[in-house]
Amino acid sequence: MSRSLHPSRRGVWEKPRRLRDEPVRVSGRAFRTKFAPAHRGRIRSVVAIASLASFFLGGPTMADDGPPRPIRIATLNASLYGKAAGEVADRLDGGDDSQAESIASVVRAVRPDLLLINELDYDIDGKTARRLAENHFAKSRGGRHGIEYPHILAIPSNTGVDSGIDLNANGELGEPTDAWGYGVYPGQYAMAVFSRFPIDRDAVRSFRTFLWKDLPGALRPIVPDTGEPYYPDEVWNRLRLSSKNHVDVPVRVGSRTIHLLVSHPTPPVFDGPEDRNGCRNHDEIRFWIDYLQGPSADHLVDDDGNAGGLPPDASFVILGDLNADPSDGDGRVAAIRSLLAHRRVNDPKPSSRGAADVARGGSSRRSGPPELATADFGRAGTLRVDYVLPSRDLEVGRGEVFWPRRDTAEHALLQATDHRMVWIEVAGW
Repeated sequence: MSRSLHPSRRGVWEKPRRLRDEPVRVSGRAFRTKFAPAHRGRIRSVVAIASLASFFLGGPTMADDGPPRPIRIATLNASLYGKAAGEVADRLDGGDDSQAESIASVVRAVRPDLLLINELDYDIDGKTARRLAENHFAKSRGGRHGIEYPHILAIPSNTGVDSGIDLNANGELGEPTDAWGYGVYPGQYAMAVFSRFPIDRDAVRSFRTFLWKDLPGALRPIVPDTGEPYYPDEVWNRLRLSSKNHVDVPVRVGSRTIHLLVSHPTPPVFDGPEDRNGCRNHDEIRFWIDYLQGPSADHLVDDDGNAGGLPPDASFVILGDLNADPSDGDGRVAAIRSLLAHRRVNDPKPSSRGAADVARGGSSRRSGPPELATADFGRAGTLRVDYVLPSRDLEVGRGEVFWPRRDTAEHALLQATDHRMVWIEVAGW
């Protein structure tokens, strides 16, 4: 556990000169044809075959009202971070970084339309995310077409941002553990959304500065030997909840909006008997439960000063490495279990044969269903920590964890990170 597209198929066609009034409809768009009537049947057959080929090769078909369907939504913890700010951006500049290329190979294999990448450096101009998209995702390699994501949102993070407080009470300031979220440099372990559809940037809500104490019933860490709070009042009253960020990213798919609710809670380890990271992980997950209460959750105030949660009729997908398994691991399971059982949440339980094989091989110590695991932490075993959780109003189709079996050529794509990509398809758009 680290602290540490379909091809775009946007339908960019050159419209032929109008020689006749009758249009040929291609994927929901009308184009004029210059072909004689005797050949139109043949042309329509070719168009139909091409449309079917596009569908079976992973490209979404187009409905008459515009939006593609089904859409594929995915998350992956890419573990793309360095030792200093700017290092990852420099690595991605040439398009030949081996780790990034392994990640890109997974993206090209799964071909998501909406993708959250966890653990990707944030910089204010978004160059790291943009270079990953342009120099790796968009390149055709390994027999697979490149994927273009015209809409990219790099998300600011608390990681590496110095708090000015001695958060671990060791008498030293300015250490990675003294940042609002653990990090060696600002923007380490951040997130980015890659989308084939427009992001409503004006409606994005960020909760990076939301205070932990303002979450009702917050689990304030306690030192067991003394019964006293681990964080004194002067620290607790300033401490942020998000180790990275909690962000509501509205995406316009045709005439509808789907809210991507993205986060990456801290791992519930790397602490002491006070369980400060376990408490924080629990409450970072519980944040989404409160957010789903709707406008009545007026204790949730975003970075622009707007209060309240997600409207009750909004469609959403909760995405990210939540660092919590409902059955196994070192975390407090109450929050993740409550989220999975929430009345507005559908847990499609994506699975893989690869994870089940690891469990049968004896390197996993799971008590939960082994096929649902999304990460392999070696001696610590496999865990289900990465999630794609749609709202119940969405029509969910296929869903998988990209975890090829050891006897397949694609298994080599897993070398870049200890996490696996999780994806689902949403139909009916």
